[in-house]
Amino acid sequence: MNHSDSLTVRQALKRHHHEIAGQHMRDWFDQDTQRVEQFSLKVNGIHLDYSRNRINKTTLALLSDLSNSLKIHEKIQGLFAGERVNTTEQRPALHTALRDLKQTPLTVNGENIADTILQTRLSLFEFVEAVHGKRFVGATLKPITTVINLGIGGSCLGPKMSVQALKDFAISDLNFHFISTVDESQISDVLSQIDPETTLFIVSSKSFCTLETLTNARTAANWLSEKLGREAVSRQFIAITAATDRASAFGIPPHHIFPIWDWVGGRYSLWSAIGLPLMLMIGRDHFTDFLTGAFEMDQHFKEADCLVNMPILLALLSHWYINFFNASAAAICPYSHRLRYLTDYLQQADMESNGKSVTLNGQPVASQTGSVIFGGEGCDGQHAYHQLLLQSQQIIPVDFIIATPSPLERPVFSRFAPDHHHQDILMASCLSQAQALMRGKTFEEARDALTAKHIPLNVAEPLARHQTIAGNKPSNLLFLKQLNPKNLGALLALYEHKIFTQSVLWNINPFDQWGVQLGKQLLPAILASLQGDDPSNNHALHHAMKHFFDAQEPSQ
Repeated sequence: MNHSDSLTVRQALKRHHHEIAGQHMRDWFDQDTQRVEQFSLKVNGIHLDYSRNRINKTTLALLSDLSNSLKIHEKIQGLFAGERVNTTEQRPALHTALRDLKQTPLTVNGENIADTILQTRLSLFEFVEAVHGKRFVGATLKPITTVINLGIGGSCLGPKMSVQALKDFAISDLNFHFISTVDESQISDVLSQIDPETTLFIVSSKSFCTLETLTNARTAANWLSEKLGREAVSRQFIAITAATDRASAFGIPPHHIFPIWDWVGGRYSLWSAIGLPLMLMIGRDHFTDFLTGAFEMDQHFKEADCLVNMPILLALLSHWYINFFNASAAAICPYSHRLRYLTDYLQQADMESNGKSVTLNGQPVASQTGSVIFGGEGCDGQHAYHQLLLQSQQIIPVDFIIATPSPLERPVFSRFAPDHHHQDILMASCLSQAQALMRGKTFEEARDALTAKHIPLNVAEPLARHQTIAGNKPSNLLFLKQLNPKNLGALLALYEHKIFTQSVLWNINPFDQWGVQLGKQLLPAILASLQGDDPSNNHALHHAMKHFFDAQEPSQ
């Protein structure tokens, strides 16, 4: 097939959608006891059950044809080979090279980046071990006990998520804080509870001019200088940036600056020096396991055929709902407290990548791209937004993620819950939600359940209409054999590659974010207006600023 054949396949998918739109997954499960086995896939430590999707073998065959018509495997090879897939900025997107443990030679701008990546990683590990060994100390020669990450977007979401996710694998007793917002409340709260003599500040900014990050960094530096003297900044500040000159001008010495490169996008940068907080928590060996899990998923993505390729399969299923069922949102629900920040991380990865309005050649897209990603910790969601998932008219695909906890002992907890009932309830809760979305509850089932409680029929029937749940709502179940560094790495790489595959299906660039840039461009003039340097003629802004200044007036 060639690219033009994709239109023919899409027309076939549209006809197929019309054919199965009135069919119910409940009936498919009743008719086929092997459905789960037929629609399941295992890759390394991740098991995917995609049986609760509105698909059959014909659907998958057509989606596979779509993938082939768009030459997705060729696009994948180009991504890994360092082609300039970020077409608007004329850059490759080589986050995968950061976890290539084979150190495959790869040249960018005349430089073998495999060597650069390895040397940087070794330098980071040396620094981590110096902190752990108390050889790296603060200005007053006290060892580091607290780490504060100053960054926003990809410079915060990934480190914050992973530090929480892998807390059970900590090899140090360091305390971590993440400051991202420019709202003074956040940094004030953190600074009020830490010891300046034992705190390490990591300023993560690719450009080293991100307004929120630099504002917080200056505040933190002023605070530390007042407590310990200005020289403390050069001792207790680390920079992760591509702009070493700006970091040096800030007062951070060269040996405290770790590089990041323009061929790594912020939302894909956790595998780089941006992951320093995670390295500081779990150490060299566990971080290498984290990279290994991602690397193995990379190999699977490069080599596996379409319908046994987990990232491609997830992307095709998502495409099916977005472009044929008009689904505008998707939920990610990890049934794991350790993974409670995963949805925030994937929200940025997905929406910033695929929220685009033009194709690679600059033409308006012909269909919806991207979706609103929301969700959060599973049990909490059941008592919040799951009601809408279950009974609204919208089709919102859900990814349920459940992980077996690490086998590491929790001695205090084990004394009071020796039978691990907590995890049994957690698993049952997750499975019951997936089943409820798929099967629903018919009017007859609701009515009969009410009459079985001796509720009169004339009362039961009207009430049953409110208790009827249509079902036929799609979901995936992703089981992590264990929540450990390797499997987390594989899970994150899985979603990265799903997002890239979606971009190929839409023929868009997932590696730029010009919408984000617009707000940054407008900010300076508005800030000047707020500070009285440039009164605004914009009525809407003037109205908003009036309320801002009114709110700052002392209460009467």
